[in-house]
Amino acid sequence: MASKAARSKKPSRELAGLKAQLQDLTQDVLSGEIETGRAAVANQLINTLIRTIEQERKSRELGELAERLEALEEVLRGRRKAG
Repeated sequence: MASKAARSKKPSRELAGLKAQLQDLTQDVLSGEIETGRAAVANQLINTLIRTIEQERKSRELGELAERLEALEEVLRGRRKAG
């Protein structure tokens, strides 16, 4: 259980960092420190990172569900043989 909790915090920290970057980027654009074209590209890259994190999460969850399903199927096979 503890290892699952540790794994679940990593995306949260990554997303918090990306959120901070977006806030900084917004401030820089509004203050005129960064041109809008460069900011748009940076925003696109941040969005790509967010989608990558989401795909990693989905893949990890799918793997965990597959393991759980396999364990349930094993239990069912054992019950059929016993019954």
